[in-house]
Amino acid sequence: MTLSLAMVTIDCAEPRELAKFWTAALNAQVEQDYDGFFMILTRADGPALGLQKVAEDLTGKNRVHMDLHTADRHAEVARLTELGATVVDEQKVPGMAWTVLSDPAGNVFCVGQPGG
Repeated sequence: MTLSLAMVTIDCAEPRELAKFWTAALNAQVEQDYDGFFMILTRADGPALGLQKVAEDLTGKNRVHMDLHTADRHAEVARLTELGATVVDEQKVPGMAWTVLSDPAGNVFCVGQPGG
C-alpha cells in the first residue's frame, strides 16, 4: 500500500479563529498559515489538521468527523468545553463510551474512552 493519511481538513468560515481552539485542544502548533485561507496544524504523533476557509455555512451534521481517544474522557470533555466546545450527546456500547462534541464552528467530533 502506498497511501497514508497525511491530513484531515475542516471547512470553516474563519481558519485563524478555529485554529485557536484546535491548537489548544490537540496540543498542536500552526505549521503553515496561507494568509488565513488555509492553515496546517501539526503535532508529532499524528496526521496534520487542515483548516480551510469556505464561503458556505455548515448546514446539518458533517459527514466525516474525528474520533479522539483518551484515558480520562470526563476530564478531557471538561477541558474541551472550557476551550469552547459544546457537548452534543453521550453514547455507550459494550466496551466503549464516547461524548459527541462540536467545536466553536459547529463541526462535530467525538472523544472516546475504552471501557467507558
